[in-house]
Amino acid sequence: MEKIFKYIDEHFDKMIGELQEVCKFRSVIGDREGLDKTATYISDKMKSLNLQCKTYPVDEGNPLIFGEKTGHENKTVLFYNHYDIVAEHPIEKWHFEPFKGEIHDGKIYARGISDNKGGLFSRLHAIEAILAVEKELPINVKFLVEGDEETGSTSLYKFAQEQRTIFKQMTKADLCIWENGRKDEQGNPWVRYGVRGGIGLEFVCKTANMDVHARLGSVIPNAAWRLIWALGTLKDVNEKVLIEGFYEKVIPLTEDDVKVLNDFPFDESALRNRTGNHKFLDNMEGYEVKEKLYTVPTLVINGLESGEMYRSKRLINPYLATAKANFNLVADQDPDEIIDLLRKHLDKHGFGDIEIHVTGKNKPVRTPINTEFTDIMRKSAEKVYKNPIVIELTALGGGPGIVFRDVWPEIPIIGIGPANTGSSHHGPDENLSLKDYKEAIKHIVSLLYQCAEK
Repeated sequence: MEKIFKYIDEHFDKMIGELQEVCKFRSVIGDREGLDKTATYISDKMKSLNLQCKTYPVDEGNPLIFGEKTGHENKTVLFYNHYDIVAEHPIEKWHFEPFKGEIHDGKIYARGISDNKGGLFSRLHAIEAILAVEKELPINVKFLVEGDEETGSTSLYKFAQEQRTIFKQMTKADLCIWENGRKDEQGNPWVRYGVRGGIGLEFVCKTANMDVHARLGSVIPNAAWRLIWALGTLKDVNEKVLIEGFYEKVIPLTEDDVKVLNDFPFDESALRNRTGNHKFLDNMEGYEVKEKLYTVPTLVINGLESGEMYRSKRLINPYLATAKANFNLVADQDPDEIIDLLRKHLDKHGFGDIEIHVTGKNKPVRTPINTEFTDIMRKSAEKVYKNPIVIELTALGGGPGIVFRDVWPEIPIIGIGPANTGSSHHGPDENLSLKDYKEAIKHIVSLLYQCAEK
């Protein structure tokens, strides 16, 4: 591996140039040109590495990109990534151009650089380095890259359902490496053992067919108030979700889980400083913060709108009110069951008129900490990182892990990658450290060789 690592060092500027190039494409939902250019750039990169590459179009969605290459040992690692990104707004909060890939003080800044183009290209660059030096991969590799992750992975779910036989063959592997991982402020590389689930929702309250003057508020129902009252039944002031049965299927923590949480070096002060919060909810600290973050599901209101005051201030009694919200789920909560419980809850409390529109859903999955790949992760990381790996109980973000588990119930899903705890996913000044990116490439190299020795 020393020769391969040397190749990475010598060709790192070229690799960064390719990463900058793919980040120039605005692959945001609805931007057809940006999405098409990104997909083409990725497939061309795979073909340049002599991967068997095929693009699968999906009706009313973005295409899936699949690539594979046979290695020396008959073992297979599947890499899952996505090429779609969230929009750059609010643009005024950025200090750098979001689609230039500018480098400042050892970091590269661009929308999508960390979520998730950097994660994907760190793996492609690892394959490039191995093939350049050894001409052959130690094991089989597969890439499955989708273009709708940020909007609920609708294309991936659709393809898996309609092309089940093909999808099952595409995803057959000993290990699935999830889209990303990160290093913390102390330089500890995190390894994630699963994917959180979630439900994206829109609540709609309509009380009439038009806005009226505010003076009629004593006789005409106010949509904003009615939606507020409905939302108020869902959660109490102590942050407990009040939907009957909501917590019923949450998996209890094992002794291994508790140990992982206790050992996890979560930097509370760094998070508070970064977000401008002097204290967490309920003044929690220490172990309780980690337990809440990683094992307790919740409901978050993302935004409320009524009256269109952003257009002009009007003294009205609005007839329409909407709210965007999401459930953050943990294993083994089922999104469909939660949606059903939510509907029953609103009906029971007299809010049968409140409409619920589901904008996306993912069922959470967990990978046991005691999997044989934990030792492989440790040994492979030792060859690259100064600090040992830190086990993260699960990724905090949601994702379509369940679509892989539906066809391969036992496949381990583990996340590693080049992000950092200040990468600003979905926020302004999204970034990657150049040092972290190089180490992530080398870690993939080391991992593939370690898997070959298993």
